[in-house]
Amino acid sequence: MDRCELLDTNSIVAFNRYSKELDDLPEMPHMFLEFSGSDESSVRERVNFASKICSEDFGCSSFIATSDASERRRLWSARHQLYYASLALRPGSSGIVTDVCVPLSKLADIIQSTADDVEELQVIGPCFGHCGDGNFHCILPVLDSDDDDYRYRVEEVNRRLIKRAIAVEGTVTGEHGVGTGKIKYLPEMYGQEAIDMMISVKTALDPDNIMNPGKVLSL
Repeated sequence: MDRCELLDTNSIVAFNRYSKELDDLPEMPHMFLEFSGSDESSVRERVNFASKICSEDFGCSSFIATSDASERRRLWSARHQLYYASLALRPGSSGIVTDVCVPLSKLADIIQSTADDVEELQVIGPCFGHCGDGNFHCILPVLDSDDDDYRYRVEEVNRRLIKRAIAVEGTVTGEHGVGTGKIKYLPEMYGQEAIDMMISVKTALDPDNIMNPGKVLSL
């Protein structure tokens, strides 16, 4: 399998409102898979096997497969347009995109818990995941006009997401990096001794702290 992407219900709602490239998709979680192989028959075998697992083991309501390039692009549009579809839910917004990476056995529970947090805290936050490697994201559109209470609730979604990831021995970021926003979570993830060692290496290589000062490590 080359790609394995999951979009939650909020992601599908966002896409349906944003684009008519596909007929309105059922507003429920969708998984997008892509396969390759040495020949057509081997690919077809993998697709059929995946279809059987999805239908018989997990009760999926529909399984659509195509090898036509233009149709593949059309089907994948829900995933490829998701960021802009999410921002369109709050016109004029910019997106905070947070992510974590967790063991595959914990991924479904954490995505569901995050979707539940989004609903409980009444913020906009479509979730989507790179299911093959346990990495998933939550897109949180914010406006310049948002008050402190809304921004607090957005940060609370992010905080709960990170805490759950650490609790199952995941990482606070799978792709987007620590930057400045996740510095405060590193001691809990690695322990202060590990952070002190990182600071020692950073100081040895960059004694004047001119390379990305204030990023990843607080000096």
